[in-house]
Amino acid sequence: MVRSALAALALLSLSTSLTAQEGSIPEGWEVRADRPDQDLSEVVFTEMPPGWHVTTGPAVILYRPEMVAGGSYRVDLDVFLFDPQGRREAFGLFIGGHDLQGGNQRYTYFLIRDGGQFLVKSRDGRETSTLVEWTDHPAIRGYEDREDGESTVENVLTAQVGPREVRFLVNDQEVTRVSLDGFSVEGIVGLRVNHALNLHVSRFEIHPGS
Repeated sequence: MVRSALAALALLSLSTSLTAQEGSIPEGWEVRADRPDQDLSEVVFTEMPPGWHVTTGPAVILYRPEMVAGGSYRVDLDVFLFDPQGRREAFGLFIGGHDLQGGNQRYTYFLIRDGGQFLVKSRDGRETSTLVEWTDHPAIRGYEDREDGESTVENVLTAQVGPREVRFLVNDQEVTRVSLDGFSVEGIVGLRVNHALNLHVSRFEIHPGS
């Protein structure tokens, strides 16, 4: 019932208001595209209780600078995917963000994509390194797995940071874990949304402790 109401609200609001609000970003949030020449006016990110609705042109990160986490903590993202129209673009969360508007941006990101795969990568400036390659996991719900009559499919992504490793979960099932050797997880947490996606984020939270 909750998912049905959310999907109906998001779909109605999308059809009536996003064109007029093209390029809008909620107060307190910041956005950065992967390349400086990309047009951020194609990104629509609006408050839409419960949560936020986002549609992208270019791939971007979205974050609030005060959403900073360190030590042991957990980040939860509850996200609904609208029809990807056959595109397998990725979306998810990032942790350990630093210098996010500068030339030395750094963060580690955990993404899923339609079809049931996940990925873990780190960015350092212009360079990216893969920590876990695209991997299938049955916990990840694809668009075809949505319930009858639904226009979206829901997934809950979690990054659980401990003293020595990060556990990554989808829908309460661990999909992988990564040692903290060689990278930092202290810093800003935020969202990463790749090209031409239509999503609703109903919950994005930091919880102290592991």
